[in-house]
Amino acid sequence: MTTKQKKSPGRPKAQKPAVEQAAVLEQPQKATPKKQKPIRKKQSLNVATEYEIKKGGGIVFMLPQKGVTIYDEEKDTVREIRYCPNEPSIFVDEQSENAVRKSVSFTEGRLFVPREKPNLKKFLDLHPANKANGGTVFSVVDKTRDAAKELEKEFAVSDAVSIVRDRDINDLLAIALYYGININSNTSEIRYNLLRIAKSKPIEFMQSLDSPEVTCRSSIKQAAEYQIISLRPSGVYWFDANSLIVSVPAGMDPIDVMVRFCLTEKGASTLSVIEERLNKLA
Repeated sequence: MTTKQKKSPGRPKAQKPAVEQAAVLEQPQKATPKKQKPIRKKQSLNVATEYEIKKGGGIVFMLPQKGVTIYDEEKDTVREIRYCPNEPSIFVDEQSENAVRKSVSFTEGRLFVPREKPNLKKFLDLHPANKANGGTVFSVVDKTRDAAKELEKEFAVSDAVSIVRDRDINDLLAIALYYGININSNTSEIRYNLLRIAKSKPIEFMQSLDSPEVTCRSSIKQAAEYQIISLRPSGVYWFDANSLIVSVPAGMDPIDVMVRFCLTEKGASTLSVIEERLNKLA
């Protein structure tokens, strides 16, 4: 008969000191952050449409109303329009005998038309003097479009300035040559001149960064400077062999002609030779 051996109770578990246990119990729990309520924009429906005089106008400008006609595409006919506050239509042939015409005045070049005057808005929108209809007197002010346009320009300026500031100067030399900047001047002068262009023509500057024409034009200018090619009024020649690369029509710039030629399939090999020789000089 076998007897079961009792397992040894083993080493008793270590008890945490009373002070440590109390500290654990007293440790404050982290508060759950409250979810912030989303902020919503309040859209105003009662927004007036703004019109402005393009040039001049003085303190008060009266928009001509007598004999104003437009072409009605739906009815395929020419119709006369006028603004009468007591009439729902701006077309004379749809107005009543009691129609009373009212003058339309711009004050200091501005006219605000509230939402409650749809007939006045339609009259201005269809008026032949409106820029949207080919006129030259006034136009509607599109603040959303204007703001977006200005925002795009400001962002382009910021991006262009960052490029001039952060890029290696060697990566900017092609653009500098393209804009006629002396690349033999010191680095600060090159960056300063590029900065002026970046601020005045930010969108054009950003587009020129990856433009094949910019790189090609820069290579051709350098090739002429290092006597790899010769730019003459009659054509562009290899300097050493005096052989013609491309003819230049009378009155045209040799560099412009050479750039267009090198960007064609036929001239691609010529550009490769030029770039290869320039790399050997570097």
